[in-house]
Amino acid sequence: MLRNRSLLLILGIAVLLRVAVALYLGDATPPTKDETSYSLLAARLAGGYGYSFADAWYPFTPANTPTAHWSFLYTAFVATIYAIVGVHPLAVRLVQAVLTGLLMPWLIWRLARRWQPAHVALIAAALAAVYAYFVLYGAQVQTEGFFLLAVLWSLERSLTLQDKLSTQRRKAATGRSEQEAAKTALSSAYLCTSAPPRQDSLFVIALTLGLSLGVATLLRQSILPWVVVLFMWLLGMNSLALKRVSARTLLVLLIAGLVLFATILPFTLRNYHAYGDFLLLNSNAGYAMYSAQHPLHATSFEAYTAAPLPADLTPLPANEAQWDRALMARGIQFVLADPGRYLLLSASRAADYFEFWPKDSSSLLFNVGRMASFTLLLPFMLYGIGVVSRRSDRRVAWRFLLLFVTFYSLLHIFTWAMPRYRLPVDAVLLLFAAAALADLATHTLPAHN
Repeated sequence: MLRNRSLLLILGIAVLLRVAVALYLGDATPPTKDETSYSLLAARLAGGYGYSFADAWYPFTPANTPTAHWSFLYTAFVATIYAIVGVHPLAVRLVQAVLTGLLMPWLIWRLARRWQPAHVALIAAALAAVYAYFVLYGAQVQTEGFFLLAVLWSLERSLTLQDKLSTQRRKAATGRSEQEAAKTALSSAYLCTSAPPRQDSLFVIALTLGLSLGVATLLRQSILPWVVVLFMWLLGMNSLALKRVSARTLLVLLIAGLVLFATILPFTLRNYHAYGDFLLLNSNAGYAMYSAQHPLHATSFEAYTAAPLPADLTPLPANEAQWDRALMARGIQFVLADPGRYLLLSASRAADYFEFWPKDSSSLLFNVGRMASFTLLLPFMLYGIGVVSRRSDRRVAWRFLLLFVTFYSLLHIFTWAMPRYRLPVDAVLLLFAAAALADLATHTLPAHN
């Protein structure tokens, strides 16, 4: 009961902080930022003009033509609010602040409870509630806040699926009852004190895993390479345990994959109708690859330097689907033409990705936010990895989470890196920071008695 009240208090603090930032940011969006792009696009969608801009827009969208460059799902969310209350970014900020304030600490808590004790999960939830970068981006008119929620949900579902498959394997191997097998699994999972979140059926887990991945993809399609790695990890863990891949695991992943496919398919069909050409989802991957590897960066990446569109394409792309393919090909060509420069450029992106120091190019608000989040907790994140790695229990869970941290980081370092693209990694590392703080408390508190 005390822990339930503590979690409710944490959720309340998270909402209040995000609402305060939303009020501070106000009822306008900064020019030349993604917030303005989403606000204008959503206003057009709410006004019945579809996904289009009234004027020519970054990077290659003519006026009054269909665009697929921006998240369809998030634009629809903003447009729904605009249709109800008018074009007021503050209304979007407030709704988003409440939703992310409630769901972010709760999802962190659920994910932590899959492999950590209750008190560590509460520490992780508290850290998520006050983590300054999460507070700032939770109140902004862009995808970061909801994308974080979808990623955390998918990671929690993945660990739940792995636990369920492991429990059923033990049950089949020993002939024990499902209750006895689950009890043994939990007792070896370093889950002391209160009970962890309930176990769902395999079918429900498969559906929700697919849905979580689908929502994440509709918010930011850059998650798709990780989906491939995730499915390979689940298959690999199954084959290591059984010396083969079970039909049950294949069926679960098939269901999850079909749900993910079903979330994307309507927008693929929309794109074909709009362009008469295939475009899986968004048209931003090609430009990101092209601009981020462009020779204008030389060997030092500048995240806010947009490369001009190439003028030597023959024929010139006629729509966004063609632009996406042509720019992706040109970006790959940059890499193959000078691999050494590409590696040095990627090395420079590592500094942009893990940036924890104040910068003159950042506003005071974001400099303070950076210092009061990643900079402050980075030592505890690293110490927490050491703490958890020394334990013999739940190796599957923490190694899986570190796999996500590693792969997702390298994905952006080798393509396009900014501190805000690191936020899902920050969220996972908060679990390790919580373990570090709990460990330090056990070593320091007795000294005061």
